[in-house]
Amino acid sequence: MTQPLTPRFGIMTAPAQVDYHHILRVWREADTIPEIEHAWLFDHLMPIGGDPNGVAYEGWTLLSALAAHTQRLRLGVLVTSNRIRPPALLAKIAATVDVVSGGRLDFGIGVGSRPGHPVARREYEAHGLPFHDTAHAVGSLAEACTVIRRLWTETAPFDFNGTHIQLTGAFGNPKPVQRPHPPILIGGRASSTLRVVAEHADLWNIPGGDIGDAVERSALLDRYCAEIGRDPDSITRSIVLPVSYGDPDATRDAIGEAIDAGFQHIILGLAAPYPDNVARWVAEELITASAKEHHSA
Repeated sequence: MTQPLTPRFGIMTAPAQVDYHHILRVWREADTIPEIEHAWLFDHLMPIGGDPNGVAYEGWTLLSALAAHTQRLRLGVLVTSNRIRPPALLAKIAATVDVVSGGRLDFGIGVGSRPGHPVARREYEAHGLPFHDTAHAVGSLAEACTVIRRLWTETAPFDFNGTHIQLTGAFGNPKPVQRPHPPILIGGRASSTLRVVAEHADLWNIPGGDIGDAVERSALLDRYCAEIGRDPDSITRSIVLPVSYGDPDATRDAIGEAIDAGFQHIILGLAAPYPDNVARWVAEELITASAKEHHSA
């Protein structure tokens, strides 16, 4: 895999255990800093860390508010749980956000929480949402990507009779601002999910972790693309890297490793509480400094 493109850096602010106005402060600051090109939220209805009864904002509602308060940043949810919202409703929500933002949405979606992750899984039971097995979840993700794309692009109502999704007279209006549709980012590392990525995604995101594992998953995605006759370089590789405020050297090293491994879409996860001028610090101490180190190496 060769992607000799300039890395595109963004930030992620998990909308839990933090006040809305602090997230808004960071996004508005980041919107003024060209080195930061994109910004992300996550999609959990209850906290997955810290106080289990703490604050957790609904991701798409918050994203729309942040879209209205920014002008330049590309933005998205990393990633939307396909288990939470019916796909036709999600297509409508996403199109609305793309309109509100003036065409800045990157549409992130994934299977949803892992069956063996009880802290994340509890939010489904608490909200009366079904939690199907992995095979069902992956199959419905593939169908959801098909349905959402059709709702964004087709000019007449249609029926859809899938294994997991059935629609009658489906139609989306307004359409997204972006043509033919917002970029689709699919997150995950399981082989079954990577097959969906190969078929449907413009970007693939892996949620950090061991860089060796990320490289292996990326190579597997290459093979799945080859099986269906798709150029693997047509899928941008994205990774989430946690930011250490106290040890920026470690974060810069992780950025360098990710770029060397072919990941050109770097999302820097910011932990709350956010220091003052944190977006400026990220730009100067992480993005610009890592670029200098990478070029001098």
